[in-house]
Amino acid sequence: MTLPGAPRPPRSSLDLGTRSPTTTPEMEALRQRVWRDQGVASLPIDDITDPWLRQAVSNEATRRWGPRNGGNGHGR
Repeated sequence: MTLPGAPRPPRSSLDLGTRSPTTTPEMEALRQRVWRDQGVASLPIDDITDPWLRQAVSNEATRRWGPRNGGNGHGR
């Protein structure tokens, strides 16, 4: 609540309450840009259809950054 005539509070890019959720096309555009600019591939693990490759990618990500929060724990 502000007083009448008071200046508006400063805006911040960190204010998560004012952003709408990122859409699927926006995420794909971000993944494409990061791949082209920085050589970093961002793949949703469930989009990898080959079971061996999916497990290898999951193992490497877990080794580097630790286990996922949420997601499918496969009974663990």
